[in-house]
Order: sequence, then C-alpha cells, then structure tokens
Amino acid sequence: MEKLKNYIYGEWVEGTGNGIPLYNAVTGEQVAVSDTEGLHFEQALDYGRTVGYNNLSSMTFYDRGEMLKKVALYLLERKKKYYELSYKTGATHADSWVDIEGGFGTFFTYSGLAKRMLPNTPFWVDGETQKISANGTFLGTHILTPSEGVSIQINAYNFPVWGMLEKLSTSLLAGVPSIVKPSPYGSYLTNAVFQDMIESGVLPEGALQLVCGEPGNILDYVQDGDSVLFTGSANTGRKLKSMPSIAGNAVRFNMEADSLNCSILGLDAKPGTPEFDLFIKEVRTEMTTKAGQKCTAIRRIIVPEHLIGDVQNALSKALDQTKIGNPLSRETRMGSLVGKQQYDEVVRKVNILKTENELVYDGKHELVDADYDNGAFMSPKLFLNDKPFKKNISHDVEAFGPVSTLMPYKDAEEAAALAKRGKGSLVGSIISHDEKFIAETSWKMASQHGRIFVLNRDNAKESTGHGSPLPTLMHGGPGRAGGGEEMGGLNGLHFFLQKTAIQGSPDVLTAITKVYQQGAEKKYADKHPFQKYFEDVEVGDSLETAGRTVTDADIVNFSNVSWDHFYAHTDATSLTGTIFDKTVAHGYFILSAAAGLFVSGKKGPVIANYGLENCSFFKPVYSGDTITVYLTAKEKINRGVKGRNIPSGVVKWLVEVVNQREEVVCVATILTLVAKHSPFIDLNVKNVQKIVRGLTETTPSAWGKMSPQQMIEHLEHGVLVSLGEPEADKCFTPEEQLEKWQDSLYNHRKMPKDFPAPFLAEDETLLELKHKNLEAAKQSFLDNLQRFSIYYKENPQAEHMNFVFGKLNKEMWELMHKKHFTHHFEQFGLI
Repeated sequence: MEKLKNYIYGEWVEGTGNGIPLYNAVTGEQVAVSDTEGLHFEQALDYGRTVGYNNLSSMTFYDRGEMLKKVALYLLERKKKYYELSYKTGATHADSWVDIEGGFGTFFTYSGLAKRMLPNTPFWVDGETQKISANGTFLGTHILTPSEGVSIQINAYNFPVWGMLEKLSTSLLAGVPSIVKPSPYGSYLTNAVFQDMIESGVLPEGALQLVCGEPGNILDYVQDGDSVLFTGSANTGRKLKSMPSIAGNAVRFNMEADSLNCSILGLDAKPGTPEFDLFIKEVRTEMTTKAGQKCTAIRRIIVPEHLIGDVQNALSKALDQTKIGNPLSRETRMGSLVGKQQYDEVVRKVNILKTENELVYDGKHELVDADYDNGAFMSPKLFLNDKPFKKNISHDVEAFGPVSTLMPYKDAEEAAALAKRGKGSLVGSIISHDEKFIAETSWKMASQHGRIFVLNRDNAKESTGHGSPLPTLMHGGPGRAGGGEEMGGLNGLHFFLQKTAIQGSPDVLTAITKVYQQGAEKKYADKHPFQKYFEDVEVGDSLETAGRTVTDADIVNFSNVSWDHFYAHTDATSLTGTIFDKTVAHGYFILSAAAGLFVSGKKGPVIANYGLENCSFFKPVYSGDTITVYLTAKEKINRGVKGRNIPSGVVKWLVEVVNQREEVVCVATILTLVAKHSPFIDLNVKNVQKIVRGLTETTPSAWGKMSPQQMIEHLEHGVLVSLGEPEADKCFTPEEQLEKWQDSLYNHRKMPKDFPAPFLAEDETLLELKHKNLEAAKQSFLDNLQRFSIYYKENPQAEHMNFVFGKLNKEMWELMHKKHFTHHFEQFGLI
C-alpha cells in the first residue's frame, strides 16, 4: 500500500513507522498510509525560519499575489485527478467543488486583492502619517512586515483542500513560510494537491512543507515569531494553546473550533411565503452538504413556536427526498462521513443528544450503489428540544454529521437569546422579510457570532448560502468557536505581520516608506512628471506651476457651469455671521483650476484620472487671490491589467494649493493611470527605417528559416493585409478563443519564437519573393508603412481581417504590427 510522503527541508521523505491506514469512506478499501515517524521536526522548523523566510519575505506583496495566481492556475489545470480522490473521502461532486475549486478561488481572490491594493514592496505602510510636532518636522507612521518565523497549520479532515489553501492564501501573501499538517483522514487528497504546488516551480524554496500523519512533537519546537493555526475541536485547541512552548514563547495562536451554529426562521415566514421555502432548503442543504461535516453547518434550528410542526413536516419531507450513497452516482446528493472512526464519534454524540431531546426524524434511506456495512454512511437525524431555555445539551454538544435540533421561540428577544446560548458560533442566519425583526435580532446576537447571514426573497438568487465562508469576509467566531479570525480580506494578513511604529523627519519617513511625506524634499526637473512612464516616476518627483489669479468672473462662471449657487459663492449680502469676508471661490473650482495648472496638455504616458482621495480645503480663496500648485509623486502602486487595457500602474500625486502668501488652501491626492514602457518598437517610419538599415543579405537569424528578404516581405504583406490589400477571407482561430487572442494584443508579452503560422503548411515557403533584392524590399515595406499611417488617419473606423486575430480596428492593427515587427527584428538581431 502506498505510503504518503512528507515534504520537509526541501525533499520528499517517507516515515519510518507503520503509520495510519487510510480507507475509502465509500467502499472501506484501504487507499494509503500516512506516517510521520522518524521526521526531524526541529530541523523542519529551522529550515522554514531560515531558507523559507528569507526567500518569501524578500518578495514584494505584489509579487506574492502574482505567485498565488500562478499556483492556482496550475492546480486548476489538474483538477480532474483531485475530484477522483475527493470521491473516496465520501464527498459528492458538489461537496468536492466547494473544497477543491473553492480553495483555488481563495488563492485567486487574494491574488486580486494584492494586485489592486497592496504595494510592490516587501513591507506595507499601514494607516495615515501622524504629525507629532508643531512644525511638521517630526512624523510617525506604521509599517507591517512578515513575522520572522514559521506558521504551523493544523487542519481538520472535512476540507482537505480548502482547509489548506484558505490558510496558505494569507500566510503566503504575508510572506510567512508554512508547515501544513492535514488530518490523516483525507490527507491523500491534500498530498496530491500539495505535490502539484511544489512541482509547479512557482513557490520559492522553503516556502511550504507538508507533514502527512500524526503531528508528533512538532509543537515542542515553536518559538517567538512562529504561529500556529488550528482547526478542530475546542478541547484539543485549548490543550494546544496552553502548551508551554506556545504559551511561554508568545507564539501567535489562531483557533477555529466547535460551533453550534443556528438558523432563525422569522416570525413573518409562514408556510407559503418564499422565506419559509428558502429556510427549509437552506437547513436541508446545511444538514446534508459534506454529510453535515462542516464547521459552519446548522446545528440548531430556531423556529417560531407556532410553526414547529410545519417546519418539522416540511424538513422531514425534504430530507426523505435526499438521495444518499456513492458520490460517483449522478443520483447521489449526500455522500458518507469521512470514515468509520468519525461515524462512531457522531453516533456517540447522537446518543448524548437523545438523553434530553426527542429524535423526531431518523431517515431510513436506501443507499445508491453503496452499503452501510462497508461505507461510513449515516442518514440525517433531526431532534426536537421543546424547552430550549431549560434543556441545554443541544446548546453544548455538537454531533459533527447530518444532525440538527429544532427548538421554538416566542419573539425576537428569545430568538437572539437562543442564538447566543451556543456560547460562540462561526455563523448564525436569519431568514425573514421583516427588516425590523432582522435588525433587532441581528445586533443582539452579533456579540456571539463571527458572521450573520440574512436570507430572503430579495437576495436568494445571488446568495452564497449560510455555510459558505468567503475570502473577503472574516471566518471565525468568539467563545466556543475559538476566537479565530481567518481570511476577512486583507485583515487576514495581519495575524502574520509585525506592526512597527516608525518615527522621524519627513525625509526619513519618505525614504523608509517609499511614500512621499509632506515637508520632505521635492525633486524638480525640466521634464513634466506626466511625461514619464510608470517605471520612470520616482516618489518625490515634483512640479511647481505658474500662478493663476482668481477673478469674480471665475466664481460666477463656475456657479453657472456647475449649477452650484450656494449663497457663499453668489450672495455677498448673506455672509454676516459666516467665516467668509466676501463671496468665496468654490472648493471644486480651486481643485479644477489646480488641475488646469498642473496637467500636461501634450499626449504622454498618463492615461486617465483614476480617482481622488483625501481632499481638504483649509482657507477660503477670494477674487484677487493668486493660487500656485505643487504637484508631487506620492506613491506608486503596481497594477495587474487584464483584457483590453494598456499595461499600467497607479501613481498617487500629492496636490498642494497655496495662495500668494504661501498659505495652504487645499490639499488632495489624485490618482492617475500611467502607462508602462512598452517592449515593442514605435511604428514611426523614420524609427523603423533606422532599424532595417542594419539588415543585410548575410544577417543571420536567431530562429526560424526566413532569409532577411523573406522577413521584410513577410512584414510588408502583414501591412498590406491591414490595409485590405488583399482582404483576408478567413480567420483560423476558433470563434470561442478569438476574444482571448485579441485581448493578448494589449499585453506586453512578446510573440513566441516557435509560433506556427496556421495558414501555412509546415513545409511551405512563407512567401515567394516579389522584389528583385533586399534593398527594393526594404523601400517598398517602408512606403507601405507610410501608407498605413495615412490610411488610418483618413479612415479611423476601418476594420480588416487578420488570419490569427480576426477583424481588427486601427488600434489593434497598430498593436499587432508593433509586436510583429519587434518579433522579427529581434529574430535578426536588429534590436
């Protein structure tokens, strides 16, 4: 039987003991063995703290985000084999989708957050700069850096993939190396995904390690700077948290534990309403998805006392209709528990619940293509607690399977009180169309819940469901649920980051944070900063504008254009008792006039205004005042660009407007999209002429079979096709892929060297030569390039077919020619 290998200190290592046999939850057949005996855990932790930390922490947040995306794409291409293994854990296809592709989705989400919101530096400036001296020469701010240690992540058996990836999404993005310790049960699936993560070659050395089996004494070696993330029972979690190595070394500890989550049916949601039907569907889903083995599953069903019978009957019918059995069968809607050991534990908890509650539904389902003897199958079980304020077992005991308990309430006060008797839950849901009931109940129960999910007819179509944690929202809960806070968007990174206050002068803080601080030295140059590409802009690049004197006509005209006739701008007789001496210029006029002073009218790398932040007006500007603007590059944000957008980054510019007395009247931050340098040549005819001048009959090619003249005539043919001479009659790219190919014209990726022309046979000559020699071919090519420029000026809406990219307009043809020319000029070493 295959023994799962562990991945530690950069190599795959097999345990030396007998290990733990792992069984197919459906058939009972043995699948693999997990074994960690003989592993040197102390060496593994030290390897992570040194090699892993040095490699990960030196990367920027932006680059780590790109790393997550590449890993997720690599795994997505191989998902089929993960599903095949997932079925052996008892999971249906729908269960497996949540686990497998839900895990990949977490990586994609955090990659997107990083590329939109995190800096292209290894540290992260957190919050605003604080002015802590009268004259602004002494400032303070905070930066976040990766905690200098290793993260040990102990995961539960119910989500072998998502459980690993949702923790790694934040730790890897934060720059902290991790050791993953999945539950042995289902670890053969975790192992397969982990192997591909390593084989992808995307992760730096030491970033990840894997321990498949018992954790041994791994936690004895944790130290200050390390962290432990635990998902499992509250009892085990408390024991781990109190270990001397954890409690005594200030090791960060995050726990996600037991959770007796509830769902409340609103007083308004009577049978026949959409909310009643949604409630029954949601409860059934949460009882049967993953066979109830979810930390977010509904364990307590809180229902108006007069609707208990209706809910019991409707839910029983819905559960009767749920097909249970082999996950490989299309009929199956609920699979098995993960194994016999887990089955026995759920039976034990069910027997405890029976001592105080009535079992009102115990499904007698016939299994689909499976049997109860070999598989770990359990039918759904529904209890009734008729006195939920007196009988407490259903508030204390969680049967981690398809088991839930009905309980009645009288009013919103009682509903919230019952919800809180779970003593801390990951999620509670309210299903109602009564906004007053929802509002009153939700805030009263919020203190004991990590998430509150409200469902009704208005959001049902787009709702993600009671049991679905989302990467952008916190996953965790107080009290019994462990007090943990995983994911939650960028907040999830804070657990792995050290927050440090930085104090110093504006110049010092600018140098440390790479964000311009007011009062720091400005860098003036003759070149307008808006004429610089993203890579060339430096924090501190500045412009001092000419002055502009504000007139009465400016104020009147702006009032008329904007329709802003606020009295302070238009009525001098109404200013008594105000802060104004006379009619004042509009704040937005000052900002607009400032833009008029600092923008560059000449076309350049600045593509568009992207936004405005933190605009404040400090002093009034009156007719006769003269304003001057200081524009300074404050911060650069790298930016992932998709689709038909020019590769660019965001530059934040500090705008300081002063009057003739050098008093600051307005401060704002504007954001601009700034293009990045293109690696492709300019189509300017003179530029191309200089390049081809170096091409001779004997110039060798770095790849391919073209001669120099064939290459020039090939490019000329492409130019002629873009003029419709001749009009290409066919595109060889399938219609469903055409948009993707056209989008690729906009990115900065070069054409592949080995790209086969789809319109030519492999042994066919590219073109029969039509010019008498290379020099004649060059001249004809340049003449037609000049024609191309003129043609699209005269016919800006023209479109012509390309063999690969389909019908292209002026912009697309220019992008295509830039890439194509660059490709072949590099082929012959001309650029």
